[in-house]
Amino acid sequence: MLISIVIPVFNESKNLKPLYNQLKDNLSNYELDIIFINDGSKDQSLDTLKALCQDNPICRYYSFSKNFGKEAAMLAGLKAVQGDVCIIMDADLQHPVEMIHEMIEFYHKGYDQVVAKRDRQGESIIRSIPTKLFYYLMNVTGDINLTDGEGDFRLISKPVVKSIISLSEYNRFSKGIFEWVGYRKKSIPMRNVERNEGQSSFSLFKLIDYAIDGIASYNNKPLRICFYLGSFIMCLSIIYIIIALIQTLIHGIDTPGYFTLLASILLLGGIQLFCLGVIGEYIGRIYYETKKRPHYIIQESSDDND
Repeated sequence: MLISIVIPVFNESKNLKPLYNQLKDNLSNYELDIIFINDGSKDQSLDTLKALCQDNPICRYYSFSKNFGKEAAMLAGLKAVQGDVCIIMDADLQHPVEMIHEMIEFYHKGYDQVVAKRDRQGESIIRSIPTKLFYYLMNVTGDINLTDGEGDFRLISKPVVKSIISLSEYNRFSKGIFEWVGYRKKSIPMRNVERNEGQSSFSLFKLIDYAIDGIASYNNKPLRICFYLGSFIMCLSIIYIIIALIQTLIHGIDTPGYFTLLASILLLGGIQLFCLGVIGEYIGRIYYETKKRPHYIIQESSDDND
């Protein structure tokens, strides 16, 4: 059985050789096809990949012309898959190679997706609380159900790979795509592991952007919330106008309240800006989809040397 392993790479030059050695040593009983996707790294990752692929025929690399993001890197890797199954994993050594054996066992039992479910031990509160909030909001508002801790480290069968590739949308959210395509899935527990070298490129703000992408990609409920919220405020405004008119007819014109005026302006203005932001998020996605730009541009690859 040929196993294709897709590894997105962004500034991971110090981790590439140790990762390759782990894969080669732990998976020596399998035929491997290791695919590295260099996502516009600024360090020596590309040079390391060139040397690694030149000395080891089981390795291939594809290098983007710039940083297109992990979603694009995973898509490029999936399009290059030749194996019977595909393993997606990070290059930072946070994904235990030993778990691939267990994934393959469940694949032979009939599962098309075998996903590592990471625990939250050792994770900072600053990161864990927003993450839990994201999963809650995603599952409450979204059309799909995501499981906290399930990430990109997973085995997927060839039919799953073909289904994912067939989705041509520009704004990609892989966690949602994996769930949307369906197929029989099995989750296996994974211990949280710290990075081997370097620092994560995912800051808190990038995580927030990622959460917004996920929520906006798989439902239109935020737009519906704006509709209901606007309708509710409009009804309250009509009731307030009627009450104020009746009081004016009975008691005459009263001195207008500063607090009421200020509160109304701030409340209505804030709601309008919020709704415009939500609408703008969806319009922006339509804008990018209509451009039909490629998800990535490959500047060079190991195939060029064949």
